[in-house]
Amino acid sequence: MSVINRRQVLAAGGPWALLTAVAGIAPARGAPPSALRFGEPRPFSFELLRERARALAARPYVAPAPAPRIVDSVDFDAVQAIKFRADRALWPSGPGAYPVRLFHVDKFNPLGVRINELSNGQARELLYSPDCFDYKNEALASTLPPDLGFSGFRVMDGRGKETDWLAFQGASYFRTSGEENQYGASARGIAINTAMPQPEEFPRFVEFWLEEPKADAPSITVYALLDGPSIAGAYRFDAVNGRAPLMTVSANLYARTDIDRLGAAPLTSMFWYGENDRRHATDWRPEVHDSDGLAMWTGVGEHIWRPLNNGPFVRTNTFSDASPKGFGLMQRDRDFREYQDDGAFYNKRPGIWVEPIGDWGEGAVQLVEIPTKDETNDNIVAYWVPKNPVRAGDELAFNYKLYWQNDEPNPPVNIGRVVSTHTGAGGVPGVPRPDDLNKRKFVIDFAGGPLANLEQRFDVTPVVSHSRGRVDNAYVIKVVGTERWRALFDLTTEGDGPVDLRCYLRLGEETLSETWMYQWLPKA
Repeated sequence: MSVINRRQVLAAGGPWALLTAVAGIAPARGAPPSALRFGEPRPFSFELLRERARALAARPYVAPAPAPRIVDSVDFDAVQAIKFRADRALWPSGPGAYPVRLFHVDKFNPLGVRINELSNGQARELLYSPDCFDYKNEALASTLPPDLGFSGFRVMDGRGKETDWLAFQGASYFRTSGEENQYGASARGIAINTAMPQPEEFPRFVEFWLEEPKADAPSITVYALLDGPSIAGAYRFDAVNGRAPLMTVSANLYARTDIDRLGAAPLTSMFWYGENDRRHATDWRPEVHDSDGLAMWTGVGEHIWRPLNNGPFVRTNTFSDASPKGFGLMQRDRDFREYQDDGAFYNKRPGIWVEPIGDWGEGAVQLVEIPTKDETNDNIVAYWVPKNPVRAGDELAFNYKLYWQNDEPNPPVNIGRVVSTHTGAGGVPGVPRPDDLNKRKFVIDFAGGPLANLEQRFDVTPVVSHSRGRVDNAYVIKVVGTERWRALFDLTTEGDGPVDLRCYLRLGEETLSETWMYQWLPKA
């Protein structure tokens, strides 16, 4: 059997469970004996959680005990055979619209987390009982120790439904199924030292509190305690399942040590290959990616689109800004024909847009692109890095909204946007061209805004800038039979260093489009 990684296990969506032996077991209020059991009530508030995180950061980090070796046997196939029983769900009959089911620990998520129900300021831990799960492999079930802990939870689409719309599992990862009920890109609580010389740190959500929802409310509130070698944190997530899921995040962070690179509101996705560069396209499908670009709305109001790349080495691009209005990893290609995949449905994968609440000050959006040879690895990361370095004892707060939907929540209407990027051999198609491997043609299509009703004309110009090399044959045309406007230019370079490119459309002194940014690797 092929190696199964975190992406594949998450994609499977199989419910997993907790094994915890705790004294003071109590049945759910008014629930039948078969329902979940709970620990003794304890006071809880977000202020208490913040104080706990602050105190945790003031002490040396204590790593969790490693999972028992038997957990390695809970592989991909075993996970598919372990089913959480619907009648053991949290709030299976309300008062809220969405019951919660629990994930079992497994080879890929071996460390347990504590999960609590929160009602009227009192928290009670959810306790394990073997009959919470149906195990097809009874031999495996009988060998599992009784103190593993849940690995996370998922919020179901409704009472009696077998699908979910929100899941927390693994380190500080969480995600929703977007507006087309298809999981894709993920978010994280925090990113620590991503793409640095030293190993990346993955702090964990070690405990959760799920607040009892109001009657039939299409929402859920989740609190979480984060802990890691360099940092501790208290989080609140208010998630609403409307036309598309919307989350409001409050994160209070406490640095235990100096941190070389802290990434706030981190997003994680996958990009194998796309229409912009098919040198990695060993598969028959035209494109394979969860996201195809990084969108940014800067503090001064500029809209930027940066198509993603899959290069030969890890690359970190930094986009300096102040008081950003938003950024996100988006999937702009929405046509099934772009992918031809009726299993993964990449055309339905949600984008994730970060909208800061309050002024985040100076810093930068960073984009990390990691090489991948297939679609099983999340190889794209984007996050916000504050300008000031983080030192031991620092306290930081980030408040923001996460939009899990097909498009940006506030797309610009007064300018056109990039709808496709293609690259290929330089020169003029249909005319014999010299075998010049140093010349590359870039073709960028824009649409919308003032371009929508603009008749064909030949004084629309591409404003192209580049970090090195020579640009020529630059012009703009309207694509026949469409409302798209196409910018074309050739780039000639020598050497194998990256080339940073920018392009936007202009008519006289009027800007017609957002800014397209790209990093070309000639020798990739």
